Amino acid sequence: MSETLKAVILGIVQGLSEFLPISSSGHLVLFSEILDFNGSGLAFEVFVHFGTLLAVLVVFRKDIIQMLRYLPGVFGLLKNGMVMRSKEDEYRAMSLYVIIGTIPVVLIGLSLKDAVAQLFDSPVLVLISLFITGIVMWSSRYPIENRHFMGTTQAILIGFAQAFAIIPGISRSGSTIVTALWLGVNRETAARFSFLLSIPVILGATILQFKDLLDSPPSSDEINNLVIGTVAAAISGYFAIIWLLELIRKQKLEWFGVYCAAVSIIGLVVFAVQ
Repeated sequence: MSETLKAVILGIVQGLSEFLPISSSGHLVLFSEILDFNGSGLAFEVFVHFGTLLAVLVVFRKDIIQMLRYLPGVFGLLKNGMVMRSKEDEYRAMSLYVIIGTIPVVLIGLSLKDAVAQLFDSPVLVLISLFITGIVMWSSRYPIENRHFMGTTQAILIGFAQAFAIIPGISRSGSTIVTALWLGVNRETAARFSFLLSIPVILGATILQFKDLLDSPPSSDEINNLVIGTVAAAISGYFAIIWLLELIRKQKLEWFGVYCAAVSIIGLVVFAVQ
């Protein structure tokens, strides 16, 4: 199998698993191991993550435009004690909550950058983390929605859930959505916030990694694989978001937990008998 075809497959895997709550980093590590992809690693992961960023921007373009449009009114909303009287106030609050929710992953991610990079070399650890994701997703069947929107405390706690997901095998979307559900946030808002919260994180990771690429630029063949993987991730990511939004409305997230647990157990058994 050519390296280009492997890049396409891994790009599709990234696009699907970034938004479906099954851990994109975990699947990327496992599939890179299975395919023996020479262009794998942190650089490839960041580029295909950028592909999924494009997917989020397309799907949620209306929300993003409105958030930017009403962002100047955030200070007025803060002055009024975050009392939301209109849809415009909700857009202002969502902008503020995305900023607040991003702080934990920035602090934790930067301080543990080297340690996290080493975790990507351990498929067994990824499989164990994937089993934890399975438990988290299965628990999504139990929370009861009791909030129309969300508040500052919820944004902070969801932000810490996202920071926890820097561990490969822990699903970012799964952790943030399920945490929001357990905090009583309604399913639609939980999903929207999870996706919007991914934008600054993915963008920031891409910018940081781009600096490393300038210091050690990839070859022309590697660049070709990065571009192809990015396009594949963007297309598959778009359809993954649409599908997940539908599944959230139908309250069927727990079945992703079954999938993650099954993959984890099968993978651990395979590694044990090798």
